[in-house]
Amino acid sequence: MNPRQGAWVLAAGRAALGVAVLLAPEQITSRWLGKRHAEQPVVRDLVRSLGARDLALGIATLHTIDDPVFGPRVQAVCAVVDSVDVLATIAAREALPRKGVIGTVAVAGAVAAAGFYFSHKLAHA
Repeated sequence: MNPRQGAWVLAAGRAALGVAVLLAPEQITSRWLGKRHAEQPVVRDLVRSLGARDLALGIATLHTIDDPVFGPRVQAVCAVVDSVDVLATIAAREALPRKGVIGTVAVAGAVAAAGFYFSHKLAHA
């Protein structure tokens, strides 16, 4: 897989996750936050903002992926966002289910690393 294809896969996955979170926030976030938290209306509403964020970032990445200046920058922004998700999850780990923390840190961390890698490769293509 070349860097453009990898960045495309990450962007499409991010957009799909955003749609899923917007449509079914409790089902998507119960594994991350635990059922008790995911069912709270305020959490459900706040999580939808994360869904909108991921949908918008995914669309922006797909839209700019072939731009030699903006493509790598948008990919890097996504990687920073994923890194913040990792840090926020670690900061809140005492209040979250252990497997949700491990899964979120693993997935978001891997996606952040891949995003930084693809950003660098796209910038030097």
